Amino acid sequence: MVSPNLSRFLIVVPLLFSLFIIHPVHANEVVVYSARIEQLIKPMFDAFTQETGIKVKYTTDNEGALLARLEAEGKNTPADMLITADVGNLWAAAQKGLLKPVKSEALEGNIPAYLRDPDNAWFGLSIRARTLVYNTKKVKPEELSTYENLADPKWKKRLCLRTSKKVYNQSLVAMMIAEHGVAETEKIVKGWVANLATDPLSDDTRALEFVAAGKCDVTLVNTYYFGRLMKQDPNLPLAIFWPNQDSSGVHVNISGAGVTRYARNEQAAIKLLEFLSSAKAQNLFADVNMEYPVNPKIAADPFVATWGDFKQNSMNLVKAGELQTTAVKLMDRAGYR
Repeated sequence: MVSPNLSRFLIVVPLLFSLFIIHPVHANEVVVYSARIEQLIKPMFDAFTQETGIKVKYTTDNEGALLARLEAEGKNTPADMLITADVGNLWAAAQKGLLKPVKSEALEGNIPAYLRDPDNAWFGLSIRARTLVYNTKKVKPEELSTYENLADPKWKKRLCLRTSKKVYNQSLVAMMIAEHGVAETEKIVKGWVANLATDPLSDDTRALEFVAAGKCDVTLVNTYYFGRLMKQDPNLPLAIFWPNQDSSGVHVNISGAGVTRYARNEQAAIKLLEFLSSAKAQNLFADVNMEYPVNPKIAADPFVATWGDFKQNSMNLVKAGELQTTAVKLMDRAGYR
């Protein structure tokens, strides 16, 4: 007859063993959940593995699915790091308790304070500027000045915008709220809506195509969409204008990353974060998507550099997350769909 203690032992040991088998910990491997597609991240992961010997195992999906997955997996998640675009998504992950603070002199030295979480839960790894692009046959650059000026009646039926449902525009409006307050920002957004030449468009590329075709004169886009289109057809009548250079500066956002709350290989994940912010990796990380390096010591890709220098808005991007819900409600009230 088997004793009660032995019976419990025989039950518990296989359970513990099964848990170990399901989630083995490999000190020489880091697991990444990425909302950035494979072609934008694999070159950096390969370089990291070559330098450190630490393998990178990654899963790609959209940001909503990855956040839901991390929430559902909880302590059992295999993920050590989350990579996603737009600070609104990183802020949401931190608010849900999915990321843990990281103390790193390398990260603090490589990444300006306004491009990382004040509590060190997430860090920017590349910069995307959301700026004005205009039709060079229909607009003179001296006619342009600020985001706010696009609400002026002189732009009536001349403005194209991407839908307000995209987080990029939500973050822009959130940062405007932080600067101007709700009432003034709502007035500006209502002015944008009054000046639309067509209903809000599905994406930035579509907005650029409308401007190039003369269906509207000016739009707001992330710079890498402009870069992709101009590489395909350099003769398009499009040019970048950097707004707010005499005031707050150009609205910038980030693609970035954080170490997951239940990371099993936390130190390997921190090493990967530090590597991605380093001089060796920064151009790799930024250039593949025609973004700007987050590390101020690193020059932009030569093609990106041809767009000219500009002053960035240096307000901490955490505001884009904190005020995201307020921004969405404001845009809805203003009739911006």
